[in-house]
Amino acid sequence: MNIRITRRIALAIAAASLCAAPAGAVAQGWPSRPVTVILPFAAGGGTDLLARALAQDLGERLGQQFVVDNRAGAGGNIGAGAVAKAAPDGYTIMFGTPGPLANNKLMYKSLPFDPEQAFIPIVLIAKSPVIIAAKMSLPVNDIKELAAYAKANPGKLNVGVPGNGTLGHITALLLQKELGINMTTVPYRGTALVVNDLLGGQVDLAMDFMPSYVPLVREGKIRALGVTSAQRSSDLPDVKTVQDAGFKGFEATAWFALAAPAGTPKEIVDKLNAATNAFLQSPKGKEVLATLSMQAIGGSPADLKAFITSELQKWGPVVKEANISM
Repeated sequence: MNIRITRRIALAIAAASLCAAPAGAVAQGWPSRPVTVILPFAAGGGTDLLARALAQDLGERLGQQFVVDNRAGAGGNIGAGAVAKAAPDGYTIMFGTPGPLANNKLMYKSLPFDPEQAFIPIVLIAKSPVIIAAKMSLPVNDIKELAAYAKANPGKLNVGVPGNGTLGHITALLLQKELGINMTTVPYRGTALVVNDLLGGQVDLAMDFMPSYVPLVREGKIRALGVTSAQRSSDLPDVKTVQDAGFKGFEATAWFALAAPAGTPKEIVDKLNAATNAFLQSPKGKEVLATLSMQAIGGSPADLKAFITSELQKWGPVVKEANISM
């Protein structure tokens, strides 16, 4: 009996060793074939441009092609769901944004995956601030004046955002709470419609991603009251942040990150992390980000994990109070 037990233990150890060896070998030899980078949004726009620039650079650094696969739909959940189900071998990764990596968990009733459990963080690539823009006829020049005007004219102001549950939407809600004011939020179907109505004076304010608004600010067609990042934007260096206006700790940004299916070997995650940080520090990476009005971040997988946790803690009460549900 003892001999049989000993043999069973020996066989179990041998089997475990055989199972572990291929995983280590895969990690050591990775990548040995093309890597798919799933972007859960349509082609075109700043997110797609950054994903493709990074994919090209990763391919050059790691010696294999990185192919961007656009899988749009359901606020990013379709593409993210595909990554969640993919084999954790490093050959399918995600170029993610706040929705599929964090906030959709707060808004979608039947999300088929839990982003905190389904993905392993790789690196926080960049952030992009939201601009607080006003029509030229609105008699305010900055955030402090906006707060004073809104308090003196309760219920008068409205703010256009590019969609229900978008970062522009929840940022507008968070800003109102911070300033102690109330405005009517007007959700549109995309940025172009918000811009059109802001120029036409149909809405008083807009809160949205910066690229579409920067040229209009420079041309004097709209006024930038502030940006929501911790640092000022290099595109509009004279425009104060909300923190500059005296509201310490306020930050609301779009962000972009790499993640992989849970269970992806640490060696692969570390290779991707190092290569992405090298891209961000390179002249090419800095040029790409400057063109897209984005701020390079970088850091470790642990940094990204902690950041996602802080984002969920920040936006959870805002989404719940506004009863945003998809």
